[in-house]
Amino acid sequence: MSDHQRIHPDPVIPATDLESQHKPTAPLVPRGSSRSDHGNPTEPQPPYQRTIPIQYSKPPKKRHCCRRFLCCILCFFFILIMIVGILAAIIYFGFDPKLPKYSVDGMTITQFNLNNDNSLSAQFNVNITARNPNKKIGISYEGGSRLTVIYMGTTLGQGSFPKFYQGHRNTTVLNIPMTGQTQDATGLLSSLQAQTQTGIVPLVLRAKVPVRIKLGKLKLPKLKPLVRCRVNVNTLAADNVIRIRDSSCSFKFKL
Repeated sequence: MSDHQRIHPDPVIPATDLESQHKPTAPLVPRGSSRSDHGNPTEPQPPYQRTIPIQYSKPPKKRHCCRRFLCCILCFFFILIMIVGILAAIIYFGFDPKLPKYSVDGMTITQFNLNNDNSLSAQFNVNITARNPNKKIGISYEGGSRLTVIYMGTTLGQGSFPKFYQGHRNTTVLNIPMTGQTQDATGLLSSLQAQTQTGIVPLVLRAKVPVRIKLGKLKLPKLKPLVRCRVNVNTLAADNVIRIRDSSCSFKFKL
């Protein structure tokens, strides 16, 4: 070997370089994460949890329907009351309505005797005066009326009003025939004889007469007024003249 030729020793590789040769080139992926297409690790995904949708409770439909139905009923009655009030005001201020008046003016008995079977047969006529004091209202008396004569709760006879129309400010005198038969009338006759001695025999006349009120050309629906008259007479004998001492009548409508 020449002096110019030198022997170069093998290069010493540091330990750190050896370790770097055996290290993987790809970055480590943490446990529980996944690798993306670009080679970068993604964030760890939470475990799958099943979500339950929230259900809100709805109010019951039945209560809502009942409330609406009650509101409709109340509105209907309110409107109906308003209409009736307006009509009543028009009738009151436009026609000035007044109740008709009645009085019992006379009574004639043609039969009032005791039969062999202790039944009482009665037949008599009653004079009733009907007055219509209204200037713009007419009264139409319809069929199906009934007039009853009562003594101490016992019916003595029955009759009916005739059908007729009573105009404005009209007075009509009615002669109504009445007949009746009462069973087991022995005690009734004894009571009548005692009342006749006092000179006052109390009677009650009750009439139910269907009528229709006429306002100008308008006819209202049929009404059923009740007329009740208290009459005191001196006797109920067929052979004597019957004199009416006093009488008073009341009138009210019945729908």
